[in-house]
Amino acid sequence: MKPSPLKLFLLLNMFVPLSVAQSNDADEPEANPGRPTIATPATITPVGYLQFETGYLGATHSPEFSSRYSLTEVVKLSATRRLEFVVPIEPFAHSTSNGITSNGGGDLSLGAQAVLFHGEGAKPTLATSYFHHVYDDGAPSFDIGSPTNTIELLGSADLGRFHLDVNFFFAELVQGSVRRGQFGQTISASYPITKKFGLTAEFWHFSQPFLRGNAVGNLWALTFTPRKTLVFDVGFNRGLTSTSTRWEVDAGFTYLLPYRLWKR
Repeated sequence: MKPSPLKLFLLLNMFVPLSVAQSNDADEPEANPGRPTIATPATITPVGYLQFETGYLGATHSPEFSSRYSLTEVVKLSATRRLEFVVPIEPFAHSTSNGITSNGGGDLSLGAQAVLFHGEGAKPTLATSYFHHVYDDGAPSFDIGSPTNTIELLGSADLGRFHLDVNFFFAELVQGSVRRGQFGQTISASYPITKKFGLTAEFWHFSQPFLRGNAVGNLWALTFTPRKTLVFDVGFNRGLTSTSTRWEVDAGFTYLLPYRLWKR
């Protein structure tokens, strides 16, 4: 019997309490969170280590729905210093649209990220990524849609104590037999408040070819890092245009399994 995405989601997260209890902080590699922001770091995870990005996403007042709540999971594994495989999953989604309530689950994409140039400090790391939407559970989409194919250009750099992530998106949206291009940009800035707490601000824009509009918003997030392999986060996103999702809240954690899957 084929396992459901929700069961897979629960199975993956069983690793967290077991591994945290067994790991030694002195020998731990360091997690590289890509959440709760839309922007993704150009840098990738440590080679040979599985990283899980787990979260809850709630949203209200969108062109596609009045409310939507879901569980999200992103699994990452770097095969080399330049290549990372990425699997975004939405194992469960509950939504209300036009008074009709529906439950879905199983939304799945497959992707990879390649580092083009390794930077350091103010010299940026540059990367590109590609994602293909493999399965759609039929749940209402957010204001930026559910692209069938997406190519991203990514850059990350450190300016003093600020860390910057800049992304450019080139996507293909499909409705029935109609295919249209979508373009987006995000810029995210993170600042360490203390050794364990950090603050992130993000501004983003996506074109909406089927709505003949633009989705624009800003996100603010707080992170807590109790150890190198574990980062908790909570973020609030506010849409700024009439066709943007009005409110979103995203809370979860990033966990890097501190055991290498193969020898160096």
